[in-house]
Order: sequence, then C-alpha cells, then structure tokens
Amino acid sequence: MKKIVPFGILVIVVILALLYPGAQVNPKPDTAKFVGADVAWMLISTALVLLMTPGLAFFYGGMVRKKNVISTMLQSFVCMGLITIIWVVFGFSMAFGDDVNGWGIIGNPKSFFMMQNTLGVAWKASPTIPVILFAMFQLKFAVITPALITGAFAERIRFNSYLIFITLFIVIIYIPLAHATWHPDGYFFKMGVLDFAGGTVVHMSAGWAALASALYLKKRNEVPEAHTPARISYVILGTGLLWFGWFGFNAGSALTAGELASTALATTTTASAAAAMSWIFFDILRGKKPSAMGACIGAVVGLVAVTPAAGYITVSSSLIVGIVAAVVSNLVVIWRSKTNIDDTLDVFPCHGVGGMMGMLLTGIFATQSVNSLNTTGNGLFYGETTLFVKHLIALVVVSAFAFFGALLLLKVTDMISKLRVSEADELAGLDMSQHDEEL
Repeated sequence: MKKIVPFGILVIVVILALLYPGAQVNPKPDTAKFVGADVAWMLISTALVLLMTPGLAFFYGGMVRKKNVISTMLQSFVCMGLITIIWVVFGFSMAFGDDVNGWGIIGNPKSFFMMQNTLGVAWKASPTIPVILFAMFQLKFAVITPALITGAFAERIRFNSYLIFITLFIVIIYIPLAHATWHPDGYFFKMGVLDFAGGTVVHMSAGWAALASALYLKKRNEVPEAHTPARISYVILGTGLLWFGWFGFNAGSALTAGELASTALATTTTASAAAAMSWIFFDILRGKKPSAMGACIGAVVGLVAVTPAAGYITVSSSLIVGIVAAVVSNLVVIWRSKTNIDDTLDVFPCHGVGGMMGMLLTGIFATQSVNSLNTTGNGLFYGETTLFVKHLIALVVVSAFAFFGALLLLKVTDMISKLRVSEADELAGLDMSQHDEEL
C-alpha cells in the first residue's frame, strides 16, 4: 500500500494532464486593463511568499535534534512540489472558482480546472492584475500552510503518510476556508469577517491541525526534556527569511502597489519587532536569560498575529498586537510544557494562538480610516461591537472545523498508511530511517 498510493497519485495527475491540455477562453483584447505597477508588485510578492517556505524549513530544522534535521526541512520543501500540483489541477478552482450553490464554502472545480480561463482575464476582486498571477500568489499561501503543521509532529511521522495527510488537509480543510474567507461570494466574506492575509485560513487552521496531530500521534518515545536544538543559527536564518518573505505575505495581500500595501508593510514589521522584544523582556521577568531562540519565536508570533490585521489597523495599534500576542503565546508555551501534549516545536501556542489573537485584535483595532474596503465597521476600540462579535463567531467555527476535521483526516490517513514510525526508526532518527541521509 505504501508504494502504491504515491505512484497512483502520480499516474492520475499524468492522465489528467494528457487528457486535458488546458484550453483557454480568450476574451476580447480590451476585456482586462492591467496596471503595470500592480502586476510588478504582485510578481515580487509572489516570489517573497515562496521564500517563506524554505525559511520555515530552516526555522524548524534548526529546532529539532540533529538526527531529524533533513526530514524536518524536507517536510516543508516537499509542499512546494505536491501542493503546487494540486493547486494547478483543481485546488485554485475549488478555492476561487465560482461559488457552488451559493453556500459560500467551495468553488466550482471546473472554473479554473488545469488553469483554464486564466489568460487575459483579471481577478474579479482586483481588476488590475491577471487571474493567473493571483492564482500563483495564492498558491504560495496554500504551500506554507501544511508546512506549518509539521513542527507539531516533528521527529515521529512517516514521510509517505505525511504526503497523504497534507493532500487531504489542503482539499478538505484549507480550500473551503480560503473560499469562505477570501472569495467575494464566500460565507465569511459576506458575513463581514476581516482576514487580510490569513489569520483564519493559514495560521488558525494550521495551529489547530497541529494540536490535533500532537494529540493523535502522542508523545515521542524519547523524553522531550532531552531535546537539544541542532542549529540555533538555522533558526536565526529561517526567522530572517520568514520576516523578509512576510512583506509579500501581508503587503502583497493588498493586491495593488499603493498606500494600503505600504501600511500593511509598516504594521507587519512593527508588530514583529514589538513581539520579539516583548518575548525577550517577558523571559527576563521570569528569570530566564535572553535567548536567540526566544527572540526568533517572538518575531514569528508577531508576524502571525498581525497577518489578519495588517491592512486594517494603524501602525500604533500594531505595536499593541505584537506585545499582546507575544505575552499570551509565551504563557501558552509555558502551560503546554506542563502537560503531556508533545507539540514538538510549539506550533499551536505560536501559530494557533497567535492567529486567534490576531483575529480578536483585528476585531478590536480595525478602523475604516485605514481601509475603506472594510464595510463591516470599526473595532471594539472605536466603540463598535459588530466586527468583534463576528470575529468571535468565526474564531469558534474555524477552530472547531480545523481541529475536528484534522483529527478525522489523521485517522483516515492512519487507516491508509500508518502515521508513526516504529520506535526503532524514531530512535535512529528520521533522516536515516526515512531518507537514508544525514546532516
């Protein structure tokens, strides 16, 4: 079974590609009026977001033990291959195709199947850029989301089973959330939920799936307290790449080159800086030494928390977002360390909790003076309650959907191909037992 499944997937993709060459619907030459500056900015942003996945590989790879560095990094890198194929064949169409039956949770697989109907056509929510460019930009979000989960089950998952799980995760969990949140006919979009760049779609979904994975796969066989990070320098390098790429993640989500993108860039770097310093200061107050690891984790938590808020809040509010998110996530890391939950790299406290804090803080600090496309209203800080209540509802719904959905997918995957490596393979390290490679 473990050899048949990946081969079968490859055969299916090849057959689809041969049978469906991707015929294009060619509109009249004046159908789309693209703006060169916007196209150029989105091309750069797309490349920046792709850089985040190798950055995450270094970030996670430096945290695990030396015998698991390559396997952990590969789990991120392989997403750039597998998720791209899924996205091109039917993923983008299901996420951003015409809404099916008005439910607001899934798109028509035929809309952009095999990237048809993407040439010479503008994206409906951003008429200055081509659909094909928007599709490639959104692909990079889809790529990094399952990669984020890997930190929770690092050092104990079989690689072939991992490929099956992330395939199911993208199709069953990520795509419906992307459609509901970002498609103009999506359920959360029409409800008025604000998620500028992926607080719910990316970080909450990955964070809750990470918690489900840690609970389902249970603790590693070796005592976690013996865990010694392989390369702190990798963590620092990964953080730098993530921070750099995040400008495309957040500022690129403006979909235009203008003031909104500039504001999103400013709030992004400010929140990350505030969170990095807050994490360090909080550790000092707890009697710990300031550490590179703490600074890097704090910076990433700030980036996570500001993601849904980046294009809706002021720069001064982003300072508060970074500080609050860092302290809350740090407290959850402390709590998690006292439980039997073996979330190897604290993905849930950092990404799950960071994403939830970002959604709540967006509901508090969002202001229409920053983004006129926000038609829901101002946040709680400005005396209005509508937006905050809607964000609370979305937070509960997305949390339940991502957590229980991931548990189900883990069980299904385990039935198809056993998830955990054997105790002997785990003790030997996944680099050798899964890939016959070593650092």
